Order: sequence, then structure tokens, then C-alpha cells
Amino acid sequence: MKGSIPWQRSCLVLILAASSLGGLIRSIDAQKSSAEAASPDRKTETVEWVYRVRYGHEREWFRIFRKYQIAILEKQKQLGYVKDYTIWSPGLHASEDARWDYRVIIVRAAGEAPPGQSEDEVARQLFPDREGFQRDEDRRWELTANHWDLPIHQVQKDSD
Repeated sequence: MKGSIPWQRSCLVLILAASSLGGLIRSIDAQKSSAEAASPDRKTETVEWVYRVRYGHEREWFRIFRKYQIAILEKQKQLGYVKDYTIWSPGLHASEDARWDYRVIIVRAAGEAPPGQSEDEVARQLFPDREGFQRDEDRRWELTANHWDLPIHQVQKDSD
């Protein structure tokens, strides 16, 4: 971008961001459609977990996340409460206010988790060493600079 005009750089960043968002939305649409096709009589809910990790700690953070959260999601998937999930990381960088490091899109069976399938109950079953689990999860949250959970809904293109 050497010699480019600042507004040209800004336009390029906006175009790249829009294209990434478009791909994410198409993926969510496809994921939701496939989940609904698999069980058309059963409603689903989709939630997005977004994490911004402190610089330089992404590997450590993901190692802990994989050890616990992915294991819990996998167990909930086996039990039928989680229909599917995908984990995303950005391919390019963004400004600090828009930066995120991991997004997890989860398609769940609608409603509350049946008995024994909530995240806490599954975690207790999978990780009986509660002190070790809590220590590692506390560390993961120390490394998390920002986080939000967001229920997301597919918008019908032809609805009012």
C-alpha cells in the first residue's frame, strides 16, 4: 500500500471487513439451514460467543478453551442439546475496537437444556477435579480481554 492515499486504505479495510462479514453470515445461514433440515420439526437457537484475547496469549487461551469448552460442547452434542458448532478466527487484522480473536457459533436445540445437559452439569461430569478445572478456567478468563455472548437470528430476506 506504499504511496496510497489514506482514504483508499480505509476503503480497502472496509471492503475486506464487509467481505469477511458476508462470508460469516453465509456460513451461519448454511449452518442454520442444515441444522433445521436435519430436524425440521424441532426448533433451534443460535448463539455466538466472541472472545478478544490479550495479545501474545492466543495459544495458551485456546489450549485451555479446547481442553474444557470444546469438550463440553462435544458432550452436549452427543446428548443432543447442541446440534452443531463452529469455531472461527479472523484471517486478517482489524482496528482494536473491532478486533476479535475467536467466534464460536453454536446451534442448540430450542429451550433450556434437559436435565443433566447444561454446561455446568456436563462440566462436573467430564472434569471431576473441580479445583483444576476452576484454576484453568480462571486463567482463561484472565487472558480474555473482552467477551460477549450474542443470540443471533437468521433474517428472512423477503419478510417485512
